[in-house]
Amino acid sequence: MRLADGLERVARAAAARPLPVLLAVGALALGGGALALGLEPDTGSGTLASGSSPAGRATAELHRRFGDDAVVVLIREPVTKLVLTEDLKREIQLEGCLGGNVPNGAQPYGGARSPCAGLAKLRAAHVVYGPGTFLNESVNTVQAAVEGEMATARRGVDQAAAAAARDAKRQGLDAAGQKQAADRARAAAQAQATVELEQLALNSGIQGIPQLDSKPFISQIVFDPTRGADVPKARFAYLFPSRDAALVQVRLKPQLSSAQRARAIALIRAAVRMPMFASRNGGSYVVSGVPVVTNDLADSITSGIAGLLAGAVVAMALVLVLVFRVRRRLLPLLVALAAAGLTFGAMALVGAGLTMASIAVLPVLIGLAVDYAIQFQSRVEEQRAAGRDAADAVALAARAGAPAIATAALATATGFLVLLLSPVPMVRGFGLLLVVGIGLAFACALTAGSAALGLGARSGPGGAAGGWRRLRPAGPAVPLAAAWRALAGALGAAALGAGQLLAAAGRGLRRLLPRPASAVVSGRAASPAATTRGAAGAARRVPATLLALSLRRPGRVLAVAVVLAAAGWAADTQTRVVSDVQRLVPAGLPALRDLRTLQDATSSSGEIDVLVRGRDLARPQVVRWMAGYQQRVLKRFGYAEARGCGAATLCPAFSLPDLFGGTSTTSAKAIDALLASVPPYFSSGVLASDRSAATLAFGIRLMPLDRQQRVIDALRAELRPPPGVSAQLAGVPVLAAQANADLSSSWRRALTLVAGLLAVAIVLLAVLRSAARALVPLVPIGLATGWSALVVFATGVPLNPMSATLGALVIAISTEFAVLLSERFRAERFGGHDLPAALARAYGSTGRAVLASGVTAIAGFGVLGLSDIRMLRDFGLVTVIDLTVSLAGVLALLPSVLVLAERGAYAELVRRLRGGPWRSRRRASARPVA
Repeated sequence: MRLADGLERVARAAAARPLPVLLAVGALALGGGALALGLEPDTGSGTLASGSSPAGRATAELHRRFGDDAVVVLIREPVTKLVLTEDLKREIQLEGCLGGNVPNGAQPYGGARSPCAGLAKLRAAHVVYGPGTFLNESVNTVQAAVEGEMATARRGVDQAAAAAARDAKRQGLDAAGQKQAADRARAAAQAQATVELEQLALNSGIQGIPQLDSKPFISQIVFDPTRGADVPKARFAYLFPSRDAALVQVRLKPQLSSAQRARAIALIRAAVRMPMFASRNGGSYVVSGVPVVTNDLADSITSGIAGLLAGAVVAMALVLVLVFRVRRRLLPLLVALAAAGLTFGAMALVGAGLTMASIAVLPVLIGLAVDYAIQFQSRVEEQRAAGRDAADAVALAARAGAPAIATAALATATGFLVLLLSPVPMVRGFGLLLVVGIGLAFACALTAGSAALGLGARSGPGGAAGGWRRLRPAGPAVPLAAAWRALAGALGAAALGAGQLLAAAGRGLRRLLPRPASAVVSGRAASPAATTRGAAGAARRVPATLLALSLRRPGRVLAVAVVLAAAGWAADTQTRVVSDVQRLVPAGLPALRDLRTLQDATSSSGEIDVLVRGRDLARPQVVRWMAGYQQRVLKRFGYAEARGCGAATLCPAFSLPDLFGGTSTTSAKAIDALLASVPPYFSSGVLASDRSAATLAFGIRLMPLDRQQRVIDALRAELRPPPGVSAQLAGVPVLAAQANADLSSSWRRALTLVAGLLAVAIVLLAVLRSAARALVPLVPIGLATGWSALVVFATGVPLNPMSATLGALVIAISTEFAVLLSERFRAERFGGHDLPAALARAYGSTGRAVLASGVTAIAGFGVLGLSDIRMLRDFGLVTVIDLTVSLAGVLALLPSVLVLAERGAYAELVRRLRGGPWRSRRRASARPVA
């Protein structure tokens, strides 16, 4: 069965049973939309790097062994007041609350309905360490050590007394003599034990009683007298980054869902606001860290995108009312919304998460779906204008036009399928979701569109069709250019430049098209003879128009287009790519403000980890290598212990060498002794229990991702672990910087464009079965990528990680326009019209539909330009520019390419490629897709 036959049967069946089809599609779309409401934002590390990549595997193992990236609670309070007052006990309780711990035999802090109770129930924390936990564990460890020494001394005293009593008994002394001997030995042993304990205390440097309320003991642990009485020791920078700040790190469990992670962050924020944890010395808490920023950014985008998309839908509806002058002019938008509901419902069914990239799918998908629906509806209106009833008009439109629409949809989907080659998972998901959405959009246009258009078959003059006619405004159609100028003014400055470009294109096209051809889409039939006379008349009346120029100087038009495209490809390598998080998110985002506060207090805002793996990593040579690497890297990036972080790019964070206090460890025995003296709760944060994995960590300042990538490259270049040991950089900052580098690479963008063009070419060759027919639309498709790059460069609108996929979008949209127009031209030529008449008829019908759908999509994206989220705003602006240039460029250049093809300019090339004469096959290859 030919493709045209199958599509006709589907459309005829849908038109014959319109109500059941519409109810079924509507129910599925509403169900899909309901499911889509349950989609959870996914901002995890798995969206940035594949789990099979080295960095992805290292990050997954790091999180599995040591917990997810930390939620950081910044305590803004002088350290002396925090650790030497009652605030320390409150801090210990707060850290217990954040860890989900409940006091023995009591309720959670604050009661059964408190945030602490919620954290205890959620059990979200893998590990929590901060000043309170550290000092409490230190006191317990020292007390245990002291009690152990004292127990040993007591046993020694008892053993000495017992031995003296036995000696006295052997000497024949009575009970009193034996007791005297035992007492003398006990006193001597106690004196010796006291001397040994005092010497041990002197050697250890312990001053004061090891208790939390012992200021001398706590001061000795925390502060460095050589730097100042109130300056914390440099080795504790991960706890006390300055004399006026302290940090609590909550490492969440990596297996938490996005909703659970968001819930945990909300509970942590609520917990630090509880009155029982409030400082009595004027201290305050700030909750920040990478998980907090990504969580709040996802919330901001998902909450704001609803309003933006609602505005986009309103804008699209307005454009359809103004420029798509047919009955049921809003039907394409309804079909597009149904396709979007089905697509995102399917996404929810398979359990996919809502990433930053998948959010951008919605306006793209709606624009493409509107295009398919407009093209199909325009074909139906042409058949209705010829006097056919609704059912026959739908069936004939499906046979004549749906194959070309299907071909364009298939080529477009193939262009997006190239995104599966991206190393970034969320970009691959973006491409795959669009491929699925395009298929569903075409299916909705053919089924629901046919059903809705077929309803008129059962209505007389006073029925539904008559009602639609009565609602249709009287008078001549609103000129496309004027309608667009009005819309561009309403959209504001964000879409002004694109509106002017399109208005100019619309004015040229309106002058180019003869009146009889323009009557096609408004319901008035035009005879072939009248069309031919109109085309010739248009060429005579407006010799400067693009159509006349294409007919007379097609080679020059193509040459100018090639030069402009080449300039654009060259300019693309110089286009700025913004990767500074502070310039991509809303300036008023609370999480970003808190992140800046964290950086001001600690000189860092994130953490880069080095995952070290091997057998028994607590060996002297491994520890020495880790300490040496840490010191070299910190020195290279501006850190010095004497002056602290200051303006350094990297700062020390909690790492295995920190457990040894910077001492020169030369023996395994000394390492074991030091590890035994460190609270296990802390050592487990940097060394696995089996000693097969350990971590080095560095705090990094907030900076653009491209600069961050250079820091990471330098860190990676310094990694030269000893034999039998592997070391890899890991963590979300590493994955984010790598993903940005992959997306922003100009050569990778170029390769994506080439791969997309090759994929589209293969599909067109396979479907059209003609090298000539495949080559004609490929020319404007390929050149459009250069034109759009040139205009983006000229306007100065920067790219960002979200807009790096626009090359595939340009190819997809250009493919849509070029294939539909070229195939309509072929069909007109196959129908017996000469070249000017075929161009006029193609542009008067399919061309106007393309223009209407293009303007509709541009209006939708233009609304994104009004967003306060700069990443979305720039994405919307760049997309408006790309769509406008693609639309105007294809409409302007395609006539010249078609004329050159008709005149045989490509005949010799195609003949050589195919190994035989082409002219003999040209007539057969002109048959439209079926």
